[in-house]
Amino acid sequence: MSCLNRSLHLLRAVMRHQIIPKANISAKPAKHVLSAGEQVFVMVTMFVTILGPSGWVLANLEEYKKRPSGAA
Repeated sequence: MSCLNRSLHLLRAVMRHQIIPKANISAKPAKHVLSAGEQVFVMVTMFVTILGPSGWVLANLEEYKKRPSGAA
């Protein structure tokens, strides 16, 4: 039991002296405000880039299943 108390005491001593840095949070307004058109363009571009290829694969899944496997 004494060993457990010593280790807890050492752990508390180490944790007591650690310096925790504060996050640099800024409450400033944006330097360049995006218009609604710019936001729509970016969102559409992201969705097409991410969902386009996966949609293509899912749409052609049956064709990919029928193909013979490559050189193994």
